[in-house]
Amino acid sequence: MAIFELRIYEVLDGKMDDWVAYMEQVIIPYQTDMGMRITKRYRSSDGDQTYVWMREYDSMTEYKKLTRAVYGSERWKVEMGPMARSLINVDTMRVETLVEI
Repeated sequence: MAIFELRIYEVLDGKMDDWVAYMEQVIIPYQTDMGMRITKRYRSSDGDQTYVWMREYDSMTEYKKLTRAVYGSERWKVEMGPMARSLINVDTMRVETLVEI
């Protein structure tokens, strides 16, 4: 059963272009190299703060394995996580794990 992850971020004021560039140039290539499948990416059309993206996994087992590998990595902890926190409001971040019906 496919697992989808919907992630909704509030980008800090004036940081959307920086966030999109960091996602496209660093985060997405790293996560896809680790085996994640990023399926969609969106930014709000009426403002400069909402960024939404989705990932897809074959199973809950794959979801757990890949998220542990990515977010538990030294590179994420030392480089990518701190950079992300300088561009998005992690306190308002929303992550939904979804299954097909």
